[in-house]
Amino acid sequence: MTAGGYFGQALVVNAGAGTADVLPLPDELLRAYIGGAGLGTWLMHRLGPPGVDPLAPAAPLAFVFSPLVGTPLTTSAKFAVVAKSPLTGMLNDALSSSQFAIAGKLTGHDAIVVHGACERPSVLLVDRDGARVTGAADLSGLPAAQAETRLRERLGTGWRVAAIGPAGERGVRYATISHDGRHAGRGGLGAVMGAKRIKAIAVRAATKVAPAHPEAVLGAARDLRARSFGPATAKYRELGTLANLLAFNAINTLPTRNFQAATFPEAPRLAAEDLAEMRRVARNSCASCTIGCEHIYSARGGKKMRVEYENVFALGPMCGVSDPDAVLAASARCDELGLDTISAGGTIAWAMECAERRLIDAPWLRFGDADALLRALDEIGERRGLGELLAEGSRRAAERVGGGSAAFAPHVKGLEMPGYEPRTLQAMALGLAVNARGADHNRSGAYEADLSGDHDRLAGGEAHVAAAIETEDRAAVMDSLILCKFLRGVFTDPLAEWAALLTAVTGWDVDGAELRRTARRIVLAKRVFNIREGWRPEDDWLPERLLSEPVQLGSGRVATLTPQRLRGMIDSYYAARGLDGHGRPDPADLAGLLLDHVAAR
Repeated sequence: MTAGGYFGQALVVNAGAGTADVLPLPDELLRAYIGGAGLGTWLMHRLGPPGVDPLAPAAPLAFVFSPLVGTPLTTSAKFAVVAKSPLTGMLNDALSSSQFAIAGKLTGHDAIVVHGACERPSVLLVDRDGARVTGAADLSGLPAAQAETRLRERLGTGWRVAAIGPAGERGVRYATISHDGRHAGRGGLGAVMGAKRIKAIAVRAATKVAPAHPEAVLGAARDLRARSFGPATAKYRELGTLANLLAFNAINTLPTRNFQAATFPEAPRLAAEDLAEMRRVARNSCASCTIGCEHIYSARGGKKMRVEYENVFALGPMCGVSDPDAVLAASARCDELGLDTISAGGTIAWAMECAERRLIDAPWLRFGDADALLRALDEIGERRGLGELLAEGSRRAAERVGGGSAAFAPHVKGLEMPGYEPRTLQAMALGLAVNARGADHNRSGAYEADLSGDHDRLAGGEAHVAAAIETEDRAAVMDSLILCKFLRGVFTDPLAEWAALLTAVTGWDVDGAELRRTARRIVLAKRVFNIREGWRPEDDWLPERLLSEPVQLGSGRVATLTPQRLRGMIDSYYAARGLDGHGRPDPADLAGLLLDHVAAR
């Protein structure tokens, strides 16, 4: 009997043939990988051909749910989109929240995996009648939101849609997948979907799924709801993540002008404290969420969009742009095109520096030029002019341009860096370097330790290594359950409390120690997948600029992250993870990792 909260199966769709098969997911496998990013990692091992091009028809794209989806637990209406990234060539999972998660799971599957490619632009439909493909010629070229609206009007009530914008259709390597105004944003999964010529996936609930202990789940939901209104989430409710902008600027950790500086003098013009007074028009919540972190702002022309720290950082200080109208307009343009704002801003900032150094012929592209920012976004989304180069991301673009530009290309493993300055956040520096996804703040939240005041954030060492491992472990569990990271502060003993939630839903007798082992299994499985796909030890590293150019702080201190210090932290991380000096696992530790004996049944 399948555990509570699960269906015990994945739907595997061949888009080209228009057929679907059911892949059994036994309880032992589900308990080992839970769901979300964890189960998605296992599915990539099982269904992804080694060495496959991420944009090839054979490359799988998985929408993975979790046992908590459909329960009344706050923030649980989330799903993971998992694939081999066309930007990094390595494993990528992007998480998001919406009603799509609930409807998708209630089609009767713990995951929907798509491989193959349609002959023409199409929509994949999944409901009680199974999976089928229909034409989508009239949706081609539309922003994702418009395609979603048109499709739901056509299909009728009950359908939920995830769609790509023009950037995904044109294969921009950091294109997003959008749904209900939210985005599975990082790593270019929209390009994977576009390569399959699938404009949208529409799902409609067909069944129900029950937890093992309904009363225990209801009690836990009431308790979690009450805690979600407490001080740990106040920042997100009141100002949203944009509240980070002034705080990070004050402590010299706001990347500016392609990491040439760590403070932005004009940051107050973009800060939530001032911008909210002028431009905020609403506050919303994700599906099944009580926090309400979503802050909606208006831009020129009446457009409205969600505003968060990362999109303002990437399209503002990173590019030297301080005009709030321009930054809001750029954010809205990314939504329309279906572009990851972090990768778009990082790649454009790199190009601005290249233009100033005359490494590329684009005299119009300069730091601080709002019109140039908007023009660059349009060219990227349309893959024309300079956009043909920038649509490839900063790593590939630097390889083509040469001239030493790779030294200041702001990426790790090909994924552009988020708004955290590694030289002044040195636990985070390690987390970014070793992360399986690349430069990502959500899969390695080591900045929490840097900002805690428990150790010197300017002098990385053993304490930073332990902190990076702890936050990476916790993220692996949260991303597999799946619970929102904004909820993490309400838990006093996270692993034990998450185990209690999983026990109530599934009926398994899970404790914190087991979840610790699960976390480490998932982290290892991600690394093993990347090794299979060509990872090299030098991929666990940071851009040369961050290791050769110190940052002068307002206090008079100088923040220096040397190659020797980073190397020492990485070596300690490898040792603590049971890896050899080259970041590879002991073959003995791989026995049973992927539960091949279970999958073969």
